[in-house]
Amino acid sequence: MVLTPDNIKAIAADSRKSLPEERRVSLLVLCGLALVIGVMTGLGAVAFRALIGFVHNVSYNGRISFVYDANISEGPSHFGDFILFSPIVGGLIVVFLVRRFAPEAKGHGVPEVMDAIFYKRGNIRGTVALIKALASAISIGSGAAVGREGPIIQIGSALGSAFSQFIGLSTRQKITLLSAGAGAGIAATFNTPLGGVLFALEILLPEVSNRTFLPVVVATGAATTIGRILIGPDPAFAVPDIQFPLVASFNPQEAIAFVLLGLLCGVAAWLFIRLLVFMEDGFPKLSANEYVQNIVGMAVIGLMMVGLSRAFGHSYIDGVGYSVIQDILDHKMAAAGLLALLFALKLVATTVSLGCGASGGIFSPSLYLGATLGAAFAAATSSILPHSGLTPSSAAIVGMAAMVGAGTGGVMTAIVMVFEMTRDYAVIVPVIVAVALAAGVRRALINETIYTIKLRHRGHRIPKERHINLYLVRQAQDIMEQRFIVARAGTTLKQALPAEDTNDARAIVVERDGRIVGLIPPRSGLWMESQINSDLFVERFAERRIVICRDQDLLSLVLARLKRHRAGAAIVFQGSSRPRVNDIVGIVTKRAIADAVIDSFEN
Repeated sequence: MVLTPDNIKAIAADSRKSLPEERRVSLLVLCGLALVIGVMTGLGAVAFRALIGFVHNVSYNGRISFVYDANISEGPSHFGDFILFSPIVGGLIVVFLVRRFAPEAKGHGVPEVMDAIFYKRGNIRGTVALIKALASAISIGSGAAVGREGPIIQIGSALGSAFSQFIGLSTRQKITLLSAGAGAGIAATFNTPLGGVLFALEILLPEVSNRTFLPVVVATGAATTIGRILIGPDPAFAVPDIQFPLVASFNPQEAIAFVLLGLLCGVAAWLFIRLLVFMEDGFPKLSANEYVQNIVGMAVIGLMMVGLSRAFGHSYIDGVGYSVIQDILDHKMAAAGLLALLFALKLVATTVSLGCGASGGIFSPSLYLGATLGAAFAAATSSILPHSGLTPSSAAIVGMAAMVGAGTGGVMTAIVMVFEMTRDYAVIVPVIVAVALAAGVRRALINETIYTIKLRHRGHRIPKERHINLYLVRQAQDIMEQRFIVARAGTTLKQALPAEDTNDARAIVVERDGRIVGLIPPRSGLWMESQINSDLFVERFAERRIVICRDQDLLSLVLARLKRHRAGAAIVFQGSSRPRVNDIVGIVTKRAIADAVIDSFEN
């Protein structure tokens, strides 16, 4: 069976429509735009913190005020046991906002940013910034055990993307400004400009080069400056003088302590990822109604808050949890049993909050888990390793870096951010050791990070070898050749090749009873052969080792499959089931790949 020109047009019509022309600006102009986004994100971070303070003061302290220092322990709530209802009411409002206006605002935010970069051409709706800020502020302020860094990352990204879409920038420049907004958000929140830059480069950007690095630096610098002016110059935590041993004075017990802590944090990061996936999958099975899911989950959080307040005079696990971290660093909390209990309860509270529909990040909870686990480890092993020099405060710092690095995959981000927080160079060596071991253990137990595993469940894989070039962000449907021929096995060359094709410009897909049995790449010289031996069957020339890919597969995945099979072309199909001939929408050839690579370069 030979497809007629009308059938070929029908296949092309079902394929993705051509993208409109995109605008590209010079690197200098792009940096200027990044400056604007950095200022906007810095202001957004300040406003977001004030909004959290307002909701927290109303729901926890019973007063109207925007002033709230999350690092100070406040004691029990003004409402006593009635604080049980605060996360429930706040959660119901959040579910309404997310369902009604921006479903992307649900959860911890960063996976949605990564999904927009790799699978949505950098497009995030501007509405997301507003709804994410409002929903996350209500979640955090009313008691959900989530962080404020994930939301401000998504808010900064949404601002960068919306601004880029408004002026019609190309996909690669849109992604650059989106990532710049994300880095600016985390830099303004923690007052860690280097950490913000590394987060954007290590977690988000598909390419590291001057054209991506410089705009990110400009944006993070601007956001950090705004944050320091309006919030203050101090880092997120006030770290006392903690004397980390220098490398030259390391003894075996010190080395053993940091190694064991790194291994322990790696297992804890794996547990965090697994439990979060379990909760996010489990709550929808509990009830199809999202409001019911939220009531059940937030009731658990409320009961935890009431129980801890009755037992210890403070709810501990709600919100960002910075006060607990600060108390550990200030040597006010060193009991191994309490620290271990808080680690376990925060782990459950954070995963339950995100599983039942809260809006907030996992960065702050990761810091909390690392600090409590590290401090508990130091307190528990002080008698076993008396000369390790590891105190609850110093172990908390190392634990924070190890948990963040292992859980998110941003190992350099974790190391540099902790250094910026402590401003003590002696912290570098123990932190590097612990982070490396923690990341290695987590990777051995599960290959995905807490960010990428959510996308993996959608079938959206984030390439790990991505810091090469932005053309790898493109999908198979973006570069495929839509003109091809389908020929039934047993068809002769004369029947398969239309008379008007004189240069083998189209690939030939060979099928039998609707199943794909082979592929003849375009420009194979078959037209010349058809003039000499026109009665030869087309399947004689087909490649049997077929390479197939979905229309939404990233180009990096297509390249890997072509290399593995040493093939010259790949068949592109739509759908998720086993592909058949009717599912084919195009062919990815080496020429198309070369065109994509060439097009990615700028003068």
